[in-house]
Amino acid sequence: MSSLPQPSAEALAQSTRLLELIEAEIAAAGGWIPFSRYMELALYAPGLGYYSGGARKFGPGGDFITAPELTPLFGQALAAQVEQVMRASAPAVIEVGAGTGLLAVDLLLELERRGCVPESYGILEVSGELRARQFDTLAEKAPHLAGRVRWLDVLPEHFAGAVVANEVLDVMPVHMLASSAAGLFERGVSVAADAAGVRRLCWADVPAAGAVGAAGRSLALPEPAGGEYVTELNLAARAWVAAWAERLQAGALLLIDYGYPRAEYYLPSRSGGTLLCYYRHHAHGDPFLWPGLNDITAFVDFTTVAEAGHEAGLTVEGYTTQAQFLFNCGVLECLARRGPQESADYIRAARAVQRLTAPQEMGELFKVLALTRGIDAPLLGFMRGDRVHAL
Repeated sequence: MSSLPQPSAEALAQSTRLLELIEAEIAAAGGWIPFSRYMELALYAPGLGYYSGGARKFGPGGDFITAPELTPLFGQALAAQVEQVMRASAPAVIEVGAGTGLLAVDLLLELERRGCVPESYGILEVSGELRARQFDTLAEKAPHLAGRVRWLDVLPEHFAGAVVANEVLDVMPVHMLASSAAGLFERGVSVAADAAGVRRLCWADVPAAGAVGAAGRSLALPEPAGGEYVTELNLAARAWVAAWAERLQAGALLLIDYGYPRAEYYLPSRSGGTLLCYYRHHAHGDPFLWPGLNDITAFVDFTTVAEAGHEAGLTVEGYTTQAQFLFNCGVLECLARRGPQESADYIRAARAVQRLTAPQEMGELFKVLALTRGIDAPLLGFMRGDRVHAL
């Protein structure tokens, strides 16, 4: 892809080492691995994967910008919902995949302002590089609260409080499905020689079987119009939610990501799926390009996530758009605290809020799902515009 910036020689060398590891695993598996395994290695292989290597990922110098990178108002509004959850359960927060640490800073400072600082703030982070950045960010921007933060390697055995996961579900490894007149297939990864005789990673289909086949057939995918219908299946998200349900004694999972309910996810018009890759703020569709240097994502089927929570004993307490959630949590009141409307700081903040909430930006594409246990009162973020009925 000539339009993409070229990686450095050092980055390419790291990608080559990961590619060799992937090819060796494919060979050991008999010539084929599920795409979910490829995605797991590309993102999380120790020392080589996108999230476990040392490349810069977030912000202007990385590959993408998340809501906390845009403005602290995102975290300040979210803090209102976190406060309600903590007061109804326990004064503790776990943030999953904390990026640069900015959301942790914004939540802690706003919760302090609201008189509700958590006794503990856990960060579940797989990337050593990101852990270091999070530590530095907290030390710089909230040094008096940094002592409350601890880093976790695995989910706790038990937990009560608020679990926050912003853009986590979309990077969980997904299986790929291909439906055609010939049947339902799982699309995986193999190695083959190209026209020049160079061996490269390539797609390869096998009949969908086992849990993947059963889950795929339950989706009743649209009939392919003379070709095939390709889509994703996120079994990892189901298992992750079930694992939290085993551990959550009281509180809420607050899940924020881009995606759709099932009725919108598997539309006939979405016959190519939602898989996307990001490199230096460029989106592209080739997950085999420079393994380990690209983020690989898939939109979230929120119906599947909600079902997993319900089946595991959690309450599906709320589901709405990011825009509605932020408005309900008082993002405009947070904006008003920025000072005079004619000031440069206020204008910058207002533009960021517009990006977070405008339908053509992040406002409609991103959704918020709350799965709870032991919370009786309606949650603030879903008081207006709740769309649980759409799941």
